[in-house]
Amino acid sequence: MQALRQACGRRWGVPAPAALLELGAWLLGTEAELVLKSRWVYPERALAEGFRFQFPDLESALADLTR
Repeated sequence: MQALRQACGRRWGVPAPAALLELGAWLLGTEAELVLKSRWVYPERALAEGFRFQFPDLESALADLTR
């Protein structure tokens, strides 16, 4: 979230407690776990096969998204 706020030019963000996220997910008809849980994934096989990401890091991807 800090990187996203920086890309958007925001200094701070509104806190989002789990209960609020669960309510929002319920209203949208989705799962709060999509926001509350995280996974560390490294694309070893894709990189070994020669795949190159257009945006190799989060900051460059967010900069493109917020242009």
